[in-house]
Amino acid sequence: MNPVHNTYRTCTYVCTALLVFATSALADMEEARDLMEAGEYTQARELFEVYARSGNAEAEELIGVMYALGLGVDRDDERAFDWYLRASLKGHAGAQSGLGWYYEVGRGLPAPDMVRAYLWYALSAIGGDPDALDSLELITPRLTAEERARAEVLVDDYKGWIYPFR
Repeated sequence: MNPVHNTYRTCTYVCTALLVFATSALADMEEARDLMEAGEYTQARELFEVYARSGNAEAEELIGVMYALGLGVDRDDERAFDWYLRASLKGHAGAQSGLGWYYEVGRGLPAPDMVRAYLWYALSAIGGDPDALDSLELITPRLTAEERARAEVLVDDYKGWIYPFR
């Protein structure tokens, strides 16, 4: 049999398998979201944790939401922050806004940090979160010129890493 034909057949099988598995994973994430919306938090978290272990930023962000709001778990700001951070470093704009808010109000932290709040709101805006621009507009007047300059340096540092093509 022709080697090119064998390679094509192998690629077709691999692509089909990947499509089947990806579709299954998306369906399971949808199931987890549905469970969360139905108030079945324990089951939802168990599914989210499977995907979070695989590096799924959306699952990580939703686990953060569960800890932030105490949905099926004791409210735990430190754990919520940690889950938001994991998702944020993967470019999840919603989690980045969540981190911005935690830094802005100092919840789960020793104190508010407006430089880092600005950083995460700005990255969230770059990532497409429409509410992040409003948050930036509200906190910018609260920063000194020096703090804003420091924040912009951090934005430049993170932007190229988290959003290399934007």
